[in-house]
Amino acid sequence: MRVNYLRFDIWLCLLISVGLSFIPVKILEAVLPQQYEEYVEEHTVEEGEIGGKAGEDVFRAQNVEDLLNHDTFTVVSKGIEYMNKGAGYHGGTYMYAVTLPSGEKIAAKINGDNVQRTGDSIYNSKTDTILPVGKIVHEDLSQDTSFINQIEYKEPLTRTDIYIDMLGTGGKLNEEDYKEVPTMMAQILTVVIAFPILHWLGSKFGLFPYFFPPREKKEKEDKNL
Repeated sequence: MRVNYLRFDIWLCLLISVGLSFIPVKILEAVLPQQYEEYVEEHTVEEGEIGGKAGEDVFRAQNVEDLLNHDTFTVVSKGIEYMNKGAGYHGGTYMYAVTLPSGEKIAAKINGDNVQRTGDSIYNSKTDTILPVGKIVHEDLSQDTSFINQIEYKEPLTRTDIYIDMLGTGGKLNEEDYKEVPTMMAQILTVVIAFPILHWLGSKFGLFPYFFPPREKKEKEDKNL
């Protein structure tokens, strides 16, 4: 069995590059908490707005006709039924097949932060779940076949030319997920940038062999052959 080892110069430069990558991470750790607070503020929806908590004054829709005849509304579901009838990604957002009291099923973006429950257990079918304030959006969802295949894996939607927006500007990431992507990207970019620079410096000072010898050095070596 043949085993290949990285050359000393390669793993040394990689090791130093990885070490350097923790510098921007430390900087981000100081900056990101404040940015996350601003992000949370921007993605917190007030009661009564699209994606916000639905008060007693918000119309309780019973069927598709109600959805189409009201600018804003909410839907009261049983337990966690609204999450169990199918779901899928569309336009980068997760959508659920929400069952209306009439039995009709419509795709919906839902702000989970503002879902309200009237009982102690979400698994109790007698517990009413009051979804956030929503509005109808007209869009031909059938064009996104991958999404339709996901959300209709149990039962078909009643309408695919509309969906309910109960998200608005909501849909916050938790702090750990918010920090994960920029931190990871900072580390990767640091290694990608630092590695060739470190190896070039080491080669220039004669510590490492060149990956690509300079033209003058190559021409000299060719003459000596």
